[in-house]
Amino acid sequence: MNKLQTFEQFLASSSAQVSLPSFIINLIVAAVLATILGRIYVKYGKALSNRQMFARTFLILTMTIMVIITIVKSSLALSLGLVGALSIVRFRTAIKEPEELTYAFLAIAIGLGLGADQLVLTIIAFTIITTIIIVRARISKTKLTEFGNFRVSGSSANVDLEKITDILAANSIGVTLKRMDENEADMEILYSVVLESYEDLVKIKKELKTLNPHLSTSYFDNIGNI
Repeated sequence: MNKLQTFEQFLASSSAQVSLPSFIINLIVAAVLATILGRIYVKYGKALSNRQMFARTFLILTMTIMVIITIVKSSLALSLGLVGALSIVRFRTAIKEPEELTYAFLAIAIGLGLGADQLVLTIIAFTIITTIIIVRARISKTKLTEFGNFRVSGSSANVDLEKITDILAANSIGVTLKRMDENEADMEILYSVVLESYEDLVKIKKELKTLNPHLSTSYFDNIGNI
C-alpha cells in the first residue's frame, strides 16, 4: 500500500456524523441571533445607506455560513473541496461603509461559531458584543456618521445663499461652503456636510423645496478632493 492510497483512505474515513437535533437547534439559534443583529444594526447603525435592506441579508448569511461549516467539518475531503470552490467564486459587491463590513463579519462569526457547534460560546460572545454596541451608542455624545457633499443649483435670481446655508446648518452637525459658481443665469453651490442620519437628508431636501421648488439638489460621498 503506497502513501497515496493511504491518504485516500484517510480522506474517505475521516468523516463524522452530524447530530440532527443539535443541527436544528443551532440553525434556529442562528436565525434568532441574526434577526436580533439586524434590528440592532437598523436602530443603532450610523450608515446613511438603506440599513433595513442590508440587515435582511444577515439572516441568510448567518444560516448559510452555519450550514456550510457544519457540513464541511464532518469531512476533511469536503473541507479541501471548499478551498477549491472558494477559489472559483468571487464576491465583487462593493461595501462603501466600514460599519456594514463589520456587521457582516459579525454575522459570519455567528455562523462559524454555531457551525462549529460552539453554542454557548457563540451566544455569550454575541451578547457581550451587542451589549457593547448598544451601550456605546447610548452614551455617545456625538453621532458623527458621514461626511458628504451637497450640491444646490438653480437660477441666480432665486438662490438665497444665506437661507440655504441656514437650512443645512439646522439639519446637520456641521456645514462648510466649499465652492460657489455663478453666472448671469445660474448659480451652483457646493457644501461639505456632516449628517447624523438619512432622515436629516430628507428634511434638508423638503425644506429646500419649500424654500424654492425650482432648486436642484444632489448628495454624494466625500471621496477625493472636489
